[in-house]
Amino acid sequence: MASSESEPNISLHVTFRGATHEVNLLPDASISTLHARLEALTSVPPSLQKLLYRGKRIQRQSEDITLIQAGLRDGIKVQMLGSTGQELETLNAAESEYQRKERILRERALKPHAKLRSTGMSSVASTQYRFHRIEPLQHLPSPDTALSRLTTLSNDPAIRHVMQNHKFSVGVLTELAPHENPELLGLNVNAGQAIKLRLRTDAYDGFRPYLEVRRVLCHELAHNVHGDHDNNFKELNSKLNREVAEFEAAAANGTHYLSDAVQGAYKPSSNEEAEALVHVLGGSGSGSGDSLEDRRRRALEAATARLRKQEEELEQSCGTTKPSNNV
Repeated sequence: MASSESEPNISLHVTFRGATHEVNLLPDASISTLHARLEALTSVPPSLQKLLYRGKRIQRQSEDITLIQAGLRDGIKVQMLGSTGQELETLNAAESEYQRKERILRERALKPHAKLRSTGMSSVASTQYRFHRIEPLQHLPSPDTALSRLTTLSNDPAIRHVMQNHKFSVGVLTELAPHENPELLGLNVNAGQAIKLRLRTDAYDGFRPYLEVRRVLCHELAHNVHGDHDNNFKELNSKLNREVAEFEAAAANGTHYLSDAVQGAYKPSSNEEAEALVHVLGGSGSGSGDSLEDRRRRALEAATARLRKQEEELEQSCGTTKPSNNV
């Protein structure tokens, strides 16, 4: 290859966590040289860097090829994903601490203990089947507000009811950064080791509606049991949404739970469907002459179609079954 000393440098615009870094290199510089320059700028080791341009990822085995051979030209915009070494150490330490606590809880559960009468929830359930830690992303704006949102979700009575009912334990409840995972609304890592939720709007000018985020949380909790979006997953996800709606309806009525004693009673499959049912069955009527059953049937059909569409969209925004997002 001829010397490129007389050739002008090419300038790459690399975006990482909302910041843009301009990197100037010779055209015949290797991809590994680009990785090294980015490590100096961002503290992200080359092994943890993911470089994307034009919708494609620069594969790690291609590091010895030149920038030109990789298709990089002057002025091209490149997106980088990755974690710093310090962040990785912090995550590993958090996982080790989580595993230690889980081991202690398992050992305690195996020990004989006296049976206590209580009208409240089981002490084991309240300490074991929950979110053991909540963590906002400190490098994003307003981490205190994000912490408050995560705390509200973790203490949501309906969510806690579902977790204890199904014996769900989640190590870390945290958030997804829109610019790092633009296509995702939620992610369950290793069947409950961590659940990550998109709390913020794409432009970082606010936070997404609480009920929308909670619906994504129910979806990700179902991934504690089923990894794929198969029929078993869909059935459990629908059941979780139904239990959330039933719990809140029971709380609003001042009861402890909804009875299953009424055979054949319809059970709404989500908050939205429950609200539609209450509106139709409990409203004053439209005066159109339609029967109660007709209004009920139309409301349920519309709600079911809407919920099916929402679930399909949510599945496309869930990264749990995508291996590249679980590293």
